[in-house]
Amino acid sequence: MILKGFEELKKFLEKPRNIVIIGHRNPDGDAMGSTLALYHYFNKKGHNSTVVVPNEYPEFLHWLPGSKTTYRFDWQNSQSQKAINNSDIIFLLDFNTLHRVGNDMQKTLEKYPNDFAMIDHHQQPDDVKYMYSDVEICSTCQMVYQFLEMMNDLELIDADIATCLYTGIMTDTGSFRFRSTTSKTHRIIADLIDKGAKNDRIHNNVYDANSYGRLLLLGQALSNLQILPEYKTAFITLTDEEKKRFDFQKGDTEGVVNYALSLKGIVFAAIFIEDKEQNIIKISFRSKGKFSVNQFARNHFEGGGHDNAAGGKSTVSLKETIEKFKSLLSIYKTKLDDSYEN
Repeated sequence: MILKGFEELKKFLEKPRNIVIIGHRNPDGDAMGSTLALYHYFNKKGHNSTVVVPNEYPEFLHWLPGSKTTYRFDWQNSQSQKAINNSDIIFLLDFNTLHRVGNDMQKTLEKYPNDFAMIDHHQQPDDVKYMYSDVEICSTCQMVYQFLEMMNDLELIDADIATCLYTGIMTDTGSFRFRSTTSKTHRIIADLIDKGAKNDRIHNNVYDANSYGRLLLLGQALSNLQILPEYKTAFITLTDEEKKRFDFQKGDTEGVVNYALSLKGIVFAAIFIEDKEQNIIKISFRSKGKFSVNQFARNHFEGGGHDNAAGGKSTVSLKETIEKFKSLLSIYKTKLDDSYEN
């Protein structure tokens, strides 16, 4: 764990401040849950806070309390720039380096004259003035809960804050099934339920609100599933044409890679998604046991993340990307064999 400048930050926040809270590009449940939870908390403390995200987030997160107050940097640029320019400090949540917000927003943040505070659980974070970093914690939302605990403000958690934090923890732990889910995580979840998080409604809003097109897209993805049993590996592909055929919306591929990982005997899973708008292949990696997809993504696909969940990208064609991926597996065969006992 890295805890840097906490006492100074705590003193700085004793007076009302203009605060901007930023999540990463293509925000997921943990990014939106943590930023909105901190937004509600700071406003309760008398600060003027604003959430700014780089771009659109999935529709199944639009119901989160405070979501309608969020600015999108790509679409509401003047409002976002004004909030950033008028802020006394910027909180960076659920990402470890400025390039995770995209080129345009990164350039704006690099010119920012005031200080950053980072709360994040990804490996190898950028160095900023105030930092709370812990790669062992399952989600940034759990870290926000523990940040409030360090601030001696757990009693300020109301139903809105509890709902946001529960959502982020639930989504980043795969509904509490990943190895990073600890007994402390469950104790925190219990407290959030006691404070007003309605677990059944949250699960329904996130996981049981599929469009017809999203289910058809999932069917297409599963029909594209390939298994490489000699490497305990499975992967899924989706072309741009397939996405368009089923009216793809942001968030529609969220969690699809986990279906490949759910196969018996599989310890390494990936999904390769063609994105012609950005001219890249977007990649998500998942693993069981000791095999580090974080290191795999960093070494070969310009990415990173966690040991068992990471992302990356490729700038060559989908076919070439798959060929590269397959060619790498023989190098890692021993590690894959030893990763996990089914």
